[in-house]
Amino acid sequence: MTDRNTSCEQRVEDHLHSRIQDLKKLWEAYCKGEDDEQEGNLCDYGLCFDYVAPDTFLEQREGYFRYQLSYGGPSDEFRFYTNPDFSVHRIEYWFVDWFDGAHRTLSGSDEEFMGELWAWFCECDTPRHEFEKTMNG
Repeated sequence: MTDRNTSCEQRVEDHLHSRIQDLKKLWEAYCKGEDDEQEGNLCDYGLCFDYVAPDTFLEQREGYFRYQLSYGGPSDEFRFYTNPDFSVHRIEYWFVDWFDGAHRTLSGSDEEFMGELWAWFCECDTPRHEFEKTMNG
């Protein structure tokens, strides 16, 4: 059975694990001031980081920050749900492929690691900048 013949629900765990492993390698290299030989540089990984305002999508009541890693079929991203002070109260991983999708709410060491990455985004002031850019047009 090929990857395309399985549902996103069947594939999401493997993709989440793979992304976390890639990001951990990049984070480790970044902290040493280096690039990872296979993945490159943490600053170049992924497609975008932006804010998705509430009600952008049907039945989406809560805004979130999106760290989009790929787009198309399949696409995947991490979603950081924050309080008004930009502290995170939930991190989700989403895997979507042609009218199918699945997600996981992070916990344990994955949540802790992605929380470190969130703190890095905050040190660069990226969340505030993206929030203001979206909310001010």
